[in-house]
Amino acid sequence: MSVSDPIADMLARIRNAHGAFHSTVEMPASKMKAAIAEILKAEGYISECASAEGKLKLTLKYASGKSAIRGLKKVSTPGRRVYVGVEDIPKVQNGLGICILSTSRGLLPGAQATADKIGGELLCEIW
Repeated sequence: MSVSDPIADMLARIRNAHGAFHSTVEMPASKMKAAIAEILKAEGYISECASAEGKLKLTLKYASGKSAIRGLKKVSTPGRRVYVGVEDIPKVQNGLGICILSTSRGLLPGAQATADKIGGELLCEIW
């Protein structure tokens, strides 16, 4: 079954797995999903990410019974693309969360895009 918005599907799978306190979540793999997973791992929101046989497997992170991810929000959708310049990159939850941008240099967290002085399409916010 094809999905019209694979990034929104990925975020929904993570949200649902956290709500059910699952330790892992699997989804169809793609380069963009793998890049988002690597950013989530680098920022400390998930423990591990592995890709094999067309599947992406994420190991979710919990601390004292609570999820490391408090919320996920898809900003840019197939019907409404949201582009931001470097001065308009949002601070998610007053700096407690991250946003992920698709830039000409690939996918970057908002802080790194601001440091590199590059804007792009605002994909999602995670806190």
